[in-house]
Amino acid sequence: MSKLHLVFGGRVKDPRTLEFEDPGKLDVVGIFPDYKSAEKAWRGVAQKSVDDAEMRYVVVHLHRLLEPEALKRPALRSAGTEESDG
Repeated sequence: MSKLHLVFGGRVKDPRTLEFEDPGKLDVVGIFPDYKSAEKAWRGVAQKSVDDAEMRYVVVHLHRLLEPEALKRPALRSAGTEESDG
């Protein structure tokens, strides 16, 4: 299964939380096939609103929502490899 990631954001009620003021007005940046490309998109949109403390963008690991039982299984890795796409 692909490790899909969703990037979205919007205005929050309190900068210390992720409670969005109006979920109907969220800015959906897109769905990405890996964390690296999602992070690149997130950095791009987050940088544009860096001076606005009430604007928040996030990366959501869709693969964790689509296949939650996979989190319970031990990861299968070859010796000497790392997986940074959590």
